[in-house]
Parts: sequence; structure tokens; C-alpha cells
Amino acid sequence: MTRPAGSTVNRMQSAPVCLAAMAVGAVFLLVGILGFIPGITTNYDTMQFAGHESEAKLLGVFQVSILHNIVHLLFGVAGLAMARQVRTARLYLVGGGIIYLVLWLYGLLIDKDAGANFVPVNTADNWLHLGLAVGMVTLGLTLSRRGIRTAARQP
Repeated sequence: MTRPAGSTVNRMQSAPVCLAAMAVGAVFLLVGILGFIPGITTNYDTMQFAGHESEAKLLGVFQVSILHNIVHLLFGVAGLAMARQVRTARLYLVGGGIIYLVLWLYGLLIDKDAGANFVPVNTADNWLHLGLAVGMVTLGLTLSRRGIRTAARQP
């Protein structure tokens, strides 16, 4: 069934927070895929399923494993699925940002050479996670307010 161009569903899907969630989800999907491509991921032959022993690095900087790449893929799929409505797009961005904040703290506190570093993360990952946390929460909070106000004003 096709909805009229001015319908509430179409307005919500084009809300800035929905577009941001879609873009973030697409980037996570891309990063998950790139993590499985030799050359883009250096030391590809050392990649482990999980654990700090994996010496594979996305773009030669960010430590990855098969599990780490799968998490990126799943996070990307979640973003695309949740980008359909303002409420769920906001939840994805704010909730995902909080998850990345916790992951940043976790990465700061664990011994990088211990079994607890099972994802795995390195210092570059930690600072990227902080940036993602701040960026995602900021996008989710600021854009969802704007999207809700815009949708409420339209007939």
C-alpha cells in the first residue's frame, strides 16, 4: 500500500533523527564488512574469532576480530531497522551511544593483554568509542527533538 506523500509515516521516516540513525547504521555495516577485507584490515591472517591475540587491525589502526566485525554488522542492521520511526531512531542513537560510553570505560579499565579483552579493543578503539558515544547521544537528543517538533507542526 502506498501512503500519500504528506502522511505521518513519510514525515517520520524523513525526520533528521531517522536519517541520522540510518547513516550511522550504514557506516557500522560498512565497517563490519571492511573488517573482513584483507588489505583494508592489516595482519588479516592473524585474525582470531575473539580475544586480544588477534593482531588484525582495520585501516592498520583499530584492533578487530571476527566477533568485533560481527558486532559492527549487527549494530549496523539494528540502526537501519530502528531508523524507521523517530522513537526507535532516537533509542538507537542514544542507547547505542550509552553502550559505546560503557565500552569506552570498559576499554580503559581492562588489561589489554588479558582474557577480559575478548572483543578486542586497543587504545585507538577506546577513543573512537568515546567519540561515537558523544556523537550518537548528541545526534539522538538534538535531532529527535527537532523531528518531533517538525512532525507536530505539519497537518
